[in-house]
Amino acid sequence: MPETTARTASAAAPTEPDPYALRAEDVREAPTTFTGRLRHLGPGFVLSAAVVGSGELIVTTSLGARAGFVLLWLVVISTGVKVWVQMELARWTILNGRTALEGYREVGPRIGPVSWINWLWIGMDFAKMFQRGGIIGGTAAACSVMWPVTGEALSYRSLAVWTVVVTALAVVLLRTGKYNVVEQLCVASVVIFTVATVALALGLPLTEFGYGTGELGEGFSFLIPAGTAGVALAMFGITGVGADEMTTYTYWCIEKGYARWTGPDDGTEERARRAEGWLKVMRLDVAAGWLVCTLCTLSFYVIGAAVLHPQKLVPEGNSMITTLSRIYTDTMGPWAEYLFLIGAFTVLFSTLVGSTASVPRLWTNTLGLLGVIDWHDVRVRRRTIQILTWCLPAVWASFFLFVQSPVLMVQIGGIGGGVFLLAVVIAAWRLRSTGVEKRFRGSPWLTVALAVSSAAIVFLGVYGVLDVFGISLTGS
Repeated sequence: MPETTARTASAAAPTEPDPYALRAEDVREAPTTFTGRLRHLGPGFVLSAAVVGSGELIVTTSLGARAGFVLLWLVVISTGVKVWVQMELARWTILNGRTALEGYREVGPRIGPVSWINWLWIGMDFAKMFQRGGIIGGTAAACSVMWPVTGEALSYRSLAVWTVVVTALAVVLLRTGKYNVVEQLCVASVVIFTVATVALALGLPLTEFGYGTGELGEGFSFLIPAGTAGVALAMFGITGVGADEMTTYTYWCIEKGYARWTGPDDGTEERARRAEGWLKVMRLDVAAGWLVCTLCTLSFYVIGAAVLHPQKLVPEGNSMITTLSRIYTDTMGPWAEYLFLIGAFTVLFSTLVGSTASVPRLWTNTLGLLGVIDWHDVRVRRRTIQILTWCLPAVWASFFLFVQSPVLMVQIGGIGGGVFLLAVVIAAWRLRSTGVEKRFRGSPWLTVALAVSSAAIVFLGVYGVLDVFGISLTGS
């Protein structure tokens, strides 16, 4: 493949190797023990920090508040089925040393220099700008409630000031664009919000908002109540690993070193064994990220269903933060509001950090595929990523200041992600058949899991889209 050859021959930066170049001198043997593999995890936690935020805190809790426990089954499916597609894309990336967006270009038909899937990603990312603006708005609202700039915590002026501060903070933290900085920030956030959220959900039975086997049984009746399909589609698009996070994960796998340590495909048995070893590390990394996402998503949904639903409290508009704070104040007393606000800031800001780190990489790669820049020129790539790291968050912030409805903005992004997810499933199967040798495809049960995952994504995605546009599948 000429593109792989070009990348293999790409000149590295003088001070550190180019993570996107495959060179024989950078190969490293994969760990053979479970403990050794644990030491090389990282991309999955970066992904978890980006995922657990807008989807879990805002949309999942809102859905629990609207529907009660009845959609708990969708939470389990949403977090469980997508990881197999994520794993398939990552497998292709590690074996070929190329990003998901480059892989999508191979799935025809092409429209100009790129594939229809690349163009769909561009359209989806514009919808995602609303979601990221909602994340900034939610983070700003949490700060504004704690430290209002004016007498009214959620006044436009106070929100505007904190929007600027939050956006600037994310940009400054990621100004270098280095993967290690991103990983350290995300791992710290993941530990904090996972422990806090799971502890609160498990502690609810000890309060007046307790739940039991009856509520949990109702949650697996496999029904979608009338009026909740739009929110359900948004939750399915956002919670767990979304289509854009699956795409981003391939970049983190490359920058962590999985592809570079595997090395260029020279056809040797040594390279094949290295590849198998680093694929095992990747699978463990995916499992660790899935565990975090599942625990947090279930916790947020149960909290919304148990605390907010009985009181008919649904997070909406800029009052989302104060409504969500009732989860804590109603169960532990007024003093717990600040505990919630700190937790909300951690969850939402970690998602903003993940987006600020990943989206400039995706757009830089897209500009390279369109021929606007030379993606393989290390200095051009890094400079473009840094410029977009400064510019894109400001655009997202302006979206929030214009719309000022975090819940609605996150749902818009979720629907866009749900539609794009269908295209990613097609790409995963195509790349599997053309770029992954049978030796590396894993056991037959992994293929079955991918097939079931793909079928569930297609069914729920199509169902949700038709329902949103008022087209009944039953004909009634």
